[in-house]
Amino acid sequence: MALAAHDLALAYEGKPIIEGLNLAIPAGKITVLVGPNGCGKSTLLKGLGRLLKPKQGTVYLDGSSIFKLPTKLVAQQLGLLPQGPTAPEGLTVTELIAQGRYPYQSWLQQWSEEDEKKVNAALEITSLTSFAHRPIDSLSGGQRQRAWIAMTLAQDTPVLLLDEPTTFLDLAHQIEVLDLLYDLNQQEGRTIIMVLHELNQAGRYGDRMIAMKAGKVYAQGSPREVMTEPLVKDIFGLDCRVVEDPVSGTPLCIPMGRKSDR
Repeated sequence: MALAAHDLALAYEGKPIIEGLNLAIPAGKITVLVGPNGCGKSTLLKGLGRLLKPKQGTVYLDGSSIFKLPTKLVAQQLGLLPQGPTAPEGLTVTELIAQGRYPYQSWLQQWSEEDEKKVNAALEITSLTSFAHRPIDSLSGGQRQRAWIAMTLAQDTPVLLLDEPTTFLDLAHQIEVLDLLYDLNQQEGRTIIMVLHELNQAGRYGDRMIAMKAGKVYAQGSPREVMTEPLVKDIFGLDCRVVEDPVSGTPLCIPMGRKSDR
């Protein structure tokens, strides 16, 4: 299931952020959005996920305008984890994750064995089973982030959009989450679009990389094509060396700073 944007213009709080953007997200691949703070990555993700209505243009989900599709149908096809989500006070981990099953509920179809199975699987995958009955607001930042990821996984959609899914996680849990998303893509063919700040993680896990600057797509292609020394300089204003990662064979960005002269 593919996502595409045509002549897309998005604004946030009345301020234009993205103008005339055209983009095609390949189905069954991991696409990573990179770029400096304020370049429009999160705004674009909200537009793709129908959280933000375009000023012009449209977003297509499998060839149909996403804004003309029924809300419940979209929620069964596309799961979105925004940046900095919040939960009502007192909500437990299980109760939060169970909200991911809302698109499958109706007057005729209430909570089912399948719903229970998906919630338990999400708890296990994110290593939160022992926290199942803990209130969300009693958890650490990293544990809360994993709970939100678990809710998105319980939604069981073919397309996942995640805005900085490794925020608040220590390095070990960052890799666990990225490995999990990689497995979902490889084993189940899920289309994954995510914003990552860590350029080397983006280069390692992305099949496709989209670099943004000032609300526009600056470059797109494979990480090897996009993650170059001139691009990092142009996008981030940072001198660097890009070499081959000795573990994954993907591009590895080594920043140049004052200490590099020593």
